[in-house]
Amino acid sequence: MQVKPSITSSELGTLWLTYQEKTMILRLLEYFIAKADDEKAKGIMTNLHEELEIYVGKIVQIYEEEGAVIPVGYTAQDVNKDVPKLYDNGFDIMFVRLLKEISMGLHSLNLTMTFREDINILFEDLTALTQKYFRICSQYLLEKGLLVRTPYVSMPKSVEFVKDNSYLSGVALNPFSQKRALSTVEISHLHKAIESNLTGLQMISGFAQCADDGEVKKFLNEGAELAKGIIKELSEVMIQTNLPIPQSPGGNATRSTVAPFSDKLMMYCTSLFCSFSMGSSSLGTAFSLRNDLPAKMFIFMKDIFEYAHKGAKIMIKNGWMEEPPQMEDRKQKMN
Repeated sequence: MQVKPSITSSELGTLWLTYQEKTMILRLLEYFIAKADDEKAKGIMTNLHEELEIYVGKIVQIYEEEGAVIPVGYTAQDVNKDVPKLYDNGFDIMFVRLLKEISMGLHSLNLTMTFREDINILFEDLTALTQKYFRICSQYLLEKGLLVRTPYVSMPKSVEFVKDNSYLSGVALNPFSQKRALSTVEISHLHKAIESNLTGLQMISGFAQCADDGEVKKFLNEGAELAKGIIKELSEVMIQTNLPIPQSPGGNATRSTVAPFSDKLMMYCTSLFCSFSMGSSSLGTAFSLRNDLPAKMFIFMKDIFEYAHKGAKIMIKNGWMEEPPQMEDRKQKMN
C-alpha cells in the first residue's frame, strides 16, 4: 500500500483555517435553521449543514492520522438556539450567500498551497460545494426580490481603445468637464463592495445590540459606522455617474438584545469579514483604471486594517484567539 506523504506546513495551515471557518458556519447555520420561518430557506441551510459536517469530519480525520491536536474552533458553547430571532426578512440566506462568497476565495487560494492529492481533492470538492450553494442562495434571493442586480447598460456596438492618459485620471482634457463614465468592470466592483457592506452592516448591527461585553459592543458599533462610511463614499461615486445605488430590500435586525452567539464567535466572524473586505478592495483597486477609485479603496483598506487590528487585541485580551500551528523555534532549542 502506498504511504501518504506527511502534510506540509501550508497544508496544516490551510486545514486549520478551514476548520475555524467551517465550525463557525455550522454554529451560525444551527441558529438560522432553528429560527427559519421559510421552508425553502430552512431546506437550503439544512442541506448545507449536513454537507459541511462531512468535510469538517474529513479534516479531523487527517489531523488524527497525522497525530496533530484537533483545533477548538467553534462548538455548541458558542451558539444558543433558544433565544429570540435576531434577524428577519431573508437575512439568513443573504448572510449564507456572503459566507459562500468568502469561502470561494479561501478555497481557491488554499488549493494553490496544497500538494497531497487527498487534500487537493478536499479543497476541490469544497470549492464545488461552495459554488453550488452560492448559486442556490442567489436564485432564492432573486425569486424573493431580495437581491439587487447590477445596473443594465447599453450594449457596445464597436470596439474602442483608450486614446489618451485622461482615461486614467478619470477626467477629460477639459478640467471643467465631468469625470469619465465608469466602465462596466468598475461598476461591478463598486456594486459588489456596496452590496457586501450592506449585508455586513446588518450583521454587525445585530451583533452590536446583543453583545455581552461592553468593549465588544463598542467595537462592533464602530464597525457599523465604518461600513456606513464606505457605503456612503461608494454610493456617491455611482450617483455622480447617474447609476442606481444598490439597496438592501430585506435582512433587517429585530429588536432582540439576547445574544444567539458568543462574543468570541461574533468577533471572529467580524474579523473574517474584515479580511474579505480588504481582499475585495485590493481586487477593486487592481481592476479600476480611474485613479480616484483606487485612492478611495486604499483609504478603506487602511481603515479596515486598523479596525481589524483593534479587534484582534480584544480577542487576545479575552483569550478568544486560537493560535495557528507554529513551527519549532530551532534557535531556542540550540541554546
